[in-house]
Amino acid sequence: MKIVLLAAYSITLFFVRTWTGLAACALLFFVVAAVSRIPLRRYFALLVPVYVIVGFTILFNGFAFDVSQATASGAPAGLGNVSAGVLSDLPPIALVGSFGFVPAGFARGCFFALRIVLLVVASLVVTYTTTSTELTAALGDFLRPLRRLRLPVDDIATVFSLALRFIPVTAEEFGRVHDAQQARGAAFDDGPLWERLRAWQTVLIPLFVGLFRRADALATAMDARCYGAPEVARTSLADRRFAPRSVAVLAGGLAVCAALAALL
Repeated sequence: MKIVLLAAYSITLFFVRTWTGLAACALLFFVVAAVSRIPLRRYFALLVPVYVIVGFTILFNGFAFDVSQATASGAPAGLGNVSAGVLSDLPPIALVGSFGFVPAGFARGCFFALRIVLLVVASLVVTYTTTSTELTAALGDFLRPLRRLRLPVDDIATVFSLALRFIPVTAEEFGRVHDAQQARGAAFDDGPLWERLRAWQTVLIPLFVGLFRRADALATAMDARCYGAPEVARTSLADRRFAPRSVAVLAGGLAVCAALAALL
């Protein structure tokens, strides 16, 4: 349900063309975030790389090297057909020579920036409120119709789950090896660029060796538990059923997203 609603919400963000519609999408996110009971600062604290992209989006849309080629509508600049709001009728302002500020482009850049932020934080709602096991189970349910084509659906879901679980393991291993090499005198921040790159070799090589050892031990453990045996039917510890409440929430969410995309 969460994955389908996330896909519908993401599509809706690209269909919405007015500030009213974008504000409605933002309000919808804040309502869902409040229901999740996760502090808003957790959503926005991890968006530093996104803020950089947002900054460039506003910068490149709000300024032009030749304001004579820009119009109040901003169409020649390739800004799309989204609304510029109250700044749509303001003419470009020349600052230095032909370089200047385009109010309509600035408004559209803010529109695109807010769209990007909402797209990212909406995905964080799903990741914060759903465990990797639940995501893996959902992936297996989505792929279940492919069993008729004799595709190893359970194996694909297992690989996806292992990939998710190895992310924190890899990060922990990377920090451990980095601290060990730094304690041995590896100069990661001193000297010329080539010397610093060679210092990072002392981290990457042991890291990959350790990961391959973990993968080999994991493969042995899975083989001992008969993973991949064609005659064994995979079972589940928890009985997963699509409850009527989930159906109602899914239908209501899809209806709201469709209304926003069609009307705004």
